[in-house]
Amino acid sequence: MKQLTAAALAALWAAGLGWGIFQHRLPPLVLVLALALNVATFVAYWLDKRAARARQWRIQEKTMHLLALAGGWPAARLAQQVLRHKTVKPGFQAMYWLTVWAHLAALVAYVFWDRIKSLLNS
Repeated sequence: MKQLTAAALAALWAAGLGWGIFQHRLPPLVLVLALALNVATFVAYWLDKRAARARQWRIQEKTMHLLALAGGWPAARLAQQVLRHKTVKPGFQAMYWLTVWAHLAALVAYVFWDRIKSLLNS
């Protein structure tokens, strides 16, 4: 169920980015930056998983959450599933989902701000 939810949210996120670009609320460069951020996020999870197995220095959880909040949450979810990393820590998962919803809310608010503003002023 969570995989389906994450996939559906990722599709809506991509549509929101596309709509923002189409409406000239976001520059096309956002797509390149989003791709780069998601690659970096996946790599961070991979490095953390590798470090955990080797009992070496780990990437701080707050760093991983910041990557997700900035827009790397689709890759974070993919990495969690593919690498089987951070999937059983309830606290981490709760914060992860909070970052997903916060990012999506910020994106929707920014892309649709003109419409939201007119509703607030009526």
